[in-house]
Order: sequence, then C-alpha cells, then structure tokens
Amino acid sequence: MTWHIRDFAAEDLDAAIRLETVSATTAEPPLFGAADVVSSLQARHPAVVAVAQGTVIGVAVSRVDHDRAWVLRLSLDPQWRRRGLGSALLGELEHRLLLRGVRRVAALLPDGETGTLAFTNSGFSPRGGIVLFDKQETMSPLSAGLLAQLGGAVPQAGLWQQIAGMNHEKLLIERRIILPLSRPEDAAEHGVTAPRAIMLFGPPGTGKTTFARAIASRLGWPFVEIFPSRLSSGDGGLAAGINNTFEQLHDLDNVVAFIDEVEEVAAHRGPGSSAATAVVNELLKSLVRFRNRSARLLICATNSVRDLDTAFLRHGRFDYVLPIGPPDDDARTALWQRYVDGTEIDIPALVAATHGYTPADITHAAQGVAQATFERSVDTGTRCTATTDDYLHTVSNTRPTLTAQQVSDFNDDIHGYGRS
Repeated sequence: MTWHIRDFAAEDLDAAIRLETVSATTAEPPLFGAADVVSSLQARHPAVVAVAQGTVIGVAVSRVDHDRAWVLRLSLDPQWRRRGLGSALLGELEHRLLLRGVRRVAALLPDGETGTLAFTNSGFSPRGGIVLFDKQETMSPLSAGLLAQLGGAVPQAGLWQQIAGMNHEKLLIERRIILPLSRPEDAAEHGVTAPRAIMLFGPPGTGKTTFARAIASRLGWPFVEIFPSRLSSGDGGLAAGINNTFEQLHDLDNVVAFIDEVEEVAAHRGPGSSAATAVVNELLKSLVRFRNRSARLLICATNSVRDLDTAFLRHGRFDYVLPIGPPDDDARTALWQRYVDGTEIDIPALVAATHGYTPADITHAAQGVAQATFERSVDTGTRCTATTDDYLHTVSNTRPTLTAQQVSDFNDDIHGYGRS
C-alpha cells in the first residue's frame, strides 16, 4: 500500500485536526498551536496532505513571510511512521515554497517530536545553542479594543516586586489570591475556588491602589479602574452606569477591575434613600454576575470599611476583606533608600522618626529636604549635601496624614471586619 500527495483542500480540515490529536510523540506542546495551523490553512499558505485509500494520513503546513517560511506542522498517522512519509511530505511542501519565492525554510520542534527524523533526512540542519523565549499574551485583539474603550491597560511588569516591605500583606495576597488565580486547575484539584472579589481597607494614602495595580501586574491581566463619579453622566444615572460598565467587563477575556473609595456608592442605606438603595442593589447584582465568570477579579478599596452597607460585605460577595495599613519598618526603609543621597545618612533614625507616616508623607519630607538643599547650593555657590539632621528636622515639621484616631479606628476595624 502506498500514498499520494496533493495540495491541501478545505475538506481536509477535519482530518488535519484529527491528526493533531494522534501525531504527537512528546508531551511538550508545539511552538505553533492548533489555532496557528488552522489560520494558515484558511489563509491558503502552502500545505500538502498525504492520502492512502481515501484517508488523509499525513499533513505538512507552512506559513510564508516574504522569502522565508516556517513549517508549522508535520503530522503523521502513527501507523505510517518510519516509512519515509514525513520526508515525502516535506519534499512536496518545499517544492511549493520554492515556487512562492521562498529561500529559507525553518521549523521549531520539541525534542523528539514527530518529524524530527524527516527534517534531518530532508537536509534540514539542527541548530544548537538557541534559547526559545516564549510568552502567552493574556488577551485577544477584541479584548484589547474593549479595554481601550474602558480606559484600562495592562500594567507594566514588576510592580509587585516594587512593593517593598509589607511582607505579611504580600504573602497573604500571594497565597490566597494570586496563587489560585494563576493556577486555577491545580486549585480546583484541591477543591479551592479561586477568588472573584476582595476588599482592601485602610486609612487614606496607605497604598491600596498600588496593591491593586500590582496584583494585576503580578497576574499579567489588564487593569480597569472604575470611577463612580463618571458612571452617572449618561442616561439612567449611577445605577445604569454601573450596569453598563459591568456588562462591558463581562466581554473581556480576563481583567482586574478596581473601584477606589467604594463607600461613595456602597454606603449604608438609610430609610427613605431610594436612590442610594437602587445604586447599592445594582452594584450587588453586578457583583453576582461578575463572579459567575472565571479569570477575573474585582478589587474594591475603602478608607472607611465601617461605612459600607452590611449586605455589601456579606460572605459570598467578597472572598477576603484585607487591611492595608501604614508602611511597616521594612517598607519605610525602602522608601527612604529611594530618596536618600549618600551613605552618611542614618536611615534607621529616619525610619524610627516616621512611624505611622504614609508613603506620600515620606515623599513629601524627602522632597522638602531636596528643595532646601538645592536652595542652599544656589545661595552659597557650592554644591551642598543633606545631613541626617536636615532630614530629621524636615520630618519633625511634616504633619502626618494619619491622626492617632484614624490609626486607632483602623486597628479596631482589623478585628471587626478583616477576613483572610
């Protein structure tokens, strides 16, 4: 029994897909996926099939780019291996590529994959010393267009690593939230349901927004911030705006959606406040719909968790309610190291002097020292440098954002509302 080789035809597509499932001889996935193969076939890039007794037993698919071509797939029926079929398919495919003006043909195969011997026998030279860098993008072109409409973007990589200190908070988020979302199949095997919504609470300026963006960066997912003040500009008011926005989020492949100061739209509903009730009800309904799809996370942040409607924080709506407080010693050390110029500065003294300060407070103090040193250099005509006393003096004159009462309330809220 022998075969004949001809050009690929549209009616061969099902057979080509069938061979995809039986041809592989290694567990390593191919560089070019099935979608790439089908796309090239539909775009009529050169491809050939081998047929025996009316059955497709082999397929070779290419993609042409000017004078270069890639062999995307060489698939063989297992019963026809080691009979020269792979070499025959490659020879016919090469002939068609030459007629298209191709002068260089390449292929990337996992070690030991079907066709490795055929490529060698057909004169292809294996190249060593090459490292393949591969990255799977997290959204489709359609989602990219919708993301732009929503004013979102994929955060730059590395934001998670830039959060210094706050090790307890980072470890908790890494284990409870990022791990199950990034490895959903492994989580499901252990009966773990990946979180869909979390609440971050803490005093103003403690970095809740920074954490939200860093979570999206860590996951590699797009980030969309929802501004309640902008949702009420259209017809139907705020409730309709919430509904429309969450409907658009539903069409994204994956997303981290973020609502800051959510107490503006989810505060306690008092008697007679029909408008506020409608808004909270719509937000609750939207949250239920949002939770019904995988690969998405809603992060809400509030400066006053005690002001939120009790129904909003109920179990089943937010998986975790996590406190984000003022930066700890390690975080303040890292913040000061960003701003301090010179090794003569006593950073531990600055860290001790700024207990309870927010990142914005420390930035303000550091900028104050830089400005004063700059002015002194201009006035004296000599390049001046700051001292530890300069920093401590400026810190002593910097009013912290957080009052003792706010810090006390936050500590009470940790015990009253925290859920991890």
